[in-house]
Amino acid sequence: MITRREFLAATAAVPAAARLPISFLSSIPCVISTWEFGKKANADAWGVLGAGGSAIDAVEKGINNAELDPENTSVGFGGLPDEDGEVTNDAMIMWGPKHAAGAVGCLKRIKRPISVARKVLEKTKHTMLVGDDATRFATKFGFKEEPLLTEKARRIWEEWKKDPKRRDFWNHDTIGMVAIDRNGDVCAGCSTSGLAWKIRGRVGDSPIVGSGAYCDNDVGGAAATGNGDVMMRFCPTLVAVELMREGASPADACAGSLKRISDKGYRVSACLVAVDKKGEFGAAKIGEREFPFAVRNAEADEVRRIR
Repeated sequence: MITRREFLAATAAVPAAARLPISFLSSIPCVISTWEFGKKANADAWGVLGAGGSAIDAVEKGINNAELDPENTSVGFGGLPDEDGEVTNDAMIMWGPKHAAGAVGCLKRIKRPISVARKVLEKTKHTMLVGDDATRFATKFGFKEEPLLTEKARRIWEEWKKDPKRRDFWNHDTIGMVAIDRNGDVCAGCSTSGLAWKIRGRVGDSPIVGSGAYCDNDVGGAAATGNGDVMMRFCPTLVAVELMREGASPADACAGSLKRISDKGYRVSACLVAVDKKGEFGAAKIGEREFPFAVRNAEADEVRRIR
C-alpha cells in the first residue's frame, strides 16, 4: 500500500501530464494507447468494444494492428533488430477479472507476440516464457515460424553496422494499450521489438507485469513506453494504478509515478497512459520528447500530445 504521505508527495506533479476535457471523461467502453500509431490500433480495438466484446479481445486485436504493420519499426514484424540483425519481441497482457497475466520475452520468428502472451495466460499456470522455448510453445498452438526482419529494417541495420561511430542502441517506441469494456472489465497490454541494436538476449520492461503494463479490475489500468531498462526498476504502471486506488486522477497518477523516476536523478524518456474504472483517461511524460497518445470512446477518437 502507498501511504498518504507518499501519495501527496507523488502527486505534486512535476512531470508533464495531460487530462482530457470534462465532457470526454467517464465513458465506457474506452481504450487508450501510446503514440500516434495507437489511433489505428484503437480503431481495431474499438471494433471489438463497440460491438459489446471483451476488453481482452480488444487489446489483443488492437495491439496486433501495430505488430503486423511492416512500416512500424518499433513493434513486431518490421521492428529493428538486435546488434546481430535478429528481431526479437517482448509482450504481455493482463486480464483484470482474473488478475492474471501472460508474457513472452525475446520471442523469435513469431508474429503477433501479444497473442502468444495470451496463450501463456490462458493455457498455462505460468506467467512468462522466453526465447526459443517461447517460440516452441507458440508453434504448439499453431503460430507459424517466419522471418521478421523486413527489407526496410535490414537496410537500416546494415547502414548502422557500416558506421564506425555507431551508437550501441537508442530509445525505442512501444505499443501500450488499456481498455475497459461495457461490463467494466479492464485489460492492459504491451508489445515491442525493444531497443534497436540491443545486446542479444536483452528484455526490457514491456513484458514485465507492473512495468510495461498493469491493471486491477477494481481500479483501472496503465501502460508504459520509454527507456525500459530504467523504467522496469520502478514498476511505474503498478505505481500508477495504486495511486489511482488512493484517489488520484489518471493524469496525476501517471505524473506521480514518473516523478519517482525523476526524483532519483534519472533523465530519461518515460511515458505513461492510464484509465480508471469510470473511463477517465490521463497521461504523463518525463524527458525532452513530445508524447502523443491516442484515445477513443463513444464520444471521440483522437490523438493528443504532451509537450
